Amino acid sequence: MEQRNFIIVAISVVVLGLSIAFTGVQIANGLQNFRNYERFVTMKGLAQRDVVADLAIWPISYTETGNELSELQNKMEENGSKVVSFLKKNGLTDNEIELRQVNVQDLMAQSYRQNFSGSRYILTQSYLVRTNNINAISKASKELGALIKQGVVFSNNESTAPTYLFTKLNDFKPDMIAEATQNAKEGAEQFAKHSGQDVGTIKYASQGVFQILPRDETYTVPEAQQINKTVRVVSTIQFYLED
Repeated sequence: MEQRNFIIVAISVVVLGLSIAFTGVQIANGLQNFRNYERFVTMKGLAQRDVVADLAIWPISYTETGNELSELQNKMEENGSKVVSFLKKNGLTDNEIELRQVNVQDLMAQSYRQNFSGSRYILTQSYLVRTNNINAISKASKELGALIKQGVVFSNNESTAPTYLFTKLNDFKPDMIAEATQNAKEGAEQFAKHSGQDVGTIKYASQGVFQILPRDETYTVPEAQQINKTVRVVSTIQFYLED
């Protein structure tokens, strides 16, 4: 009986020892995996493209002043014909030229004016040009002096330089995201090389915001007034590091 109990106890001790050893190995592996899981590097990847605007928006407004509305209206229509003819001469079409409202300002109707003298009415006529013909808009905007010579007086607070837009960003996004990711990975590989490790899979990725910037940085000409632009995106990516 005593010998049998001794055998049972011995077997139990062996089983317990094996269990402890196995548990220790599992814990060690778990700690190693935990350490590997937490090892990562954060990198920023840049991608950019030089692009050309493909849409132009150009508001044009001119004014006339006087005391007889009928005469002013005739003058406005005459100048309107000059504006449209000028735009067509520079390669724009009727479908790209939109006639907008006429604004009439009666200075005598303003209560704060006393002892009024001078022209009573100010009429402002507006056109809006919207086109993909960037060259035509660029050319016309540089030759407005021809209209001034014909007696067209532009409204200072309405007429502006053309606004140039780039609308094909979605055509570039997939390739630029891939390029930014590759750029970040190359940086991570350089880091890992110096630390004696390898780059693993992606732990976290943030695409970043696509920006349309002026190709030429200047305070005097904003991005909206430049035909040539630069599209840029900066992605933030975390890579696992492996032995």
